[in-house]
Amino acid sequence: MKKSFVLFVLFVLPLVVYLFFASGVNNFGKLAILTEKVNGLNGNPSSIALEDKITILGFLGSDLDHKKGHAFNLNQKIYKRFYEFDDFQFVMVVPKGMEEKTIGLKKELGTLSDTDKWNFIFMKKNDITDLFGSLKTDLSLDENLSTPYVFIIDKDRNLRGRNDDEDEGTKYGFDATSVADLNNKMVDDVKIILAEYRLALKKNTSRKKI
Repeated sequence: MKKSFVLFVLFVLPLVVYLFFASGVNNFGKLAILTEKVNGLNGNPSSIALEDKITILGFLGSDLDHKKGHAFNLNQKIYKRFYEFDDFQFVMVVPKGMEEKTIGLKKELGTLSDTDKWNFIFMKKNDITDLFGSLKTDLSLDENLSTPYVFIIDKDRNLRGRNDDEDEGTKYGFDATSVADLNNKMVDDVKIILAEYRLALKKNTSRKKI
């Protein structure tokens, strides 16, 4: 009896633990789709687009001097951690007329990291409110067309997030003023969506080889 128990602990139990975690990874690897097909970047004259990219979408508004803290938090906690991944980008929406201000902000961010995937796009007020409205969240823009929340948009322009968050129930976005929210939740969710696409890519590659 004792010998059987020792054999179970040494050989069977590790296998059970491995299978548990292996299946957990496979089942865990997706973020909920909260809104399908958010608007594209209408009225934006640049070549930047949401399609075929994993995008962190933000709305910095017209009062950029007071939003620098949001940008620096995101840069340090999220951007620097993930910017080297293919098809990953930051898109920050600001009203037209703020081009000079964003140049200064991007230069400041550039002293801390490579900013190639920090994109600022300039849109008319109606286009900004339409884009934000298409997210269909319980959040709102302020009078400067800004919000401290940023959003994960997948390659098919779907808003990704949590529908079972322990604090908010449905979690549409992440508060850039809260280092805890970025560290404890957003980092994990960006990891999940990147892993989801990496897994899909591996499966497609394997099928092609077959």
